[in-house]
Amino acid sequence: MICNIHKFREKLASGALCLGPGITFYDPSVTEAIAPSADFVWIDLEHNPTSLESLLSHLIAARAGGVASIVRVPSLEIAWTKRVLDTGAEGVILPRSTTVDEIRQFVDACRYPDAGTRGFGPRRPTNYARFGGKEYLQHANDHVFVVAQIETVETLEQLDEIVTIPGLDSLVVGPNDLSGSMGMLAQIDHPRVLEAIKQIAEKAHAAGLYVGLGMGATIDYALEVRTLGVDWVQCGNDFEYMIRFADQLYGDIRQRLDTP
Repeated sequence: MICNIHKFREKLASGALCLGPGITFYDPSVTEAIAPSADFVWIDLEHNPTSLESLLSHLIAARAGGVASIVRVPSLEIAWTKRVLDTGAEGVILPRSTTVDEIRQFVDACRYPDAGTRGFGPRRPTNYARFGGKEYLQHANDHVFVVAQIETVETLEQLDEIVTIPGLDSLVVGPNDLSGSMGMLAQIDHPRVLEAIKQIAEKAHAAGLYVGLGMGATIDYALEVRTLGVDWVQCGNDFEYMIRFADQLYGDIRQRLDTP
């Protein structure tokens, strides 16, 4: 059974910072192209019109490229979690949760009984029924990377209970939405927001969980949140990389042409 999430877990366990892109485009060649540079790819179904068919192509590209695939589902609806895992995602992120019960329900849906409540019906994860039985069930439960996103004041206030949920592997901070929930939208470097990120990291680490963070392609902020205890960072996304490099490249060429 091909599995790349173990490399991601091993790097996290070593204490090294893991970096990866947000994937928003349909074309799986985006994932194929960037996989050798990344520790993981974050395929986003929450804010993008990516279909399950497009997701499948990205998951195939990630597997071929030897990189872990982590998918953010659009909602708590269990059907999303089920279909994303059965399509072959190695990790799943739940966004916009507000209660401990919501996160617990999501975590349970990511693993088969007795560890959880995941319904049985895998195709790709079993290599199309070539790898099954108890061995597959144990492999699936052991290797899936289950992540809850902390981006509301409600979840921040319930952090002590959230980090004790069995089967949760990591928290991931959404700094923009968290800052908005705190009444200061987009002020992701505000001292109160940075202190909240530090608090999340400290409580997660004390409970044996990793902490990720989703952000734009900004070097200084990535370095800053690393000092606060963040273990893995979705640092920018596909269209951001393309636009920023193109703007810089074209600007440099035009500047030189205009220079005597």
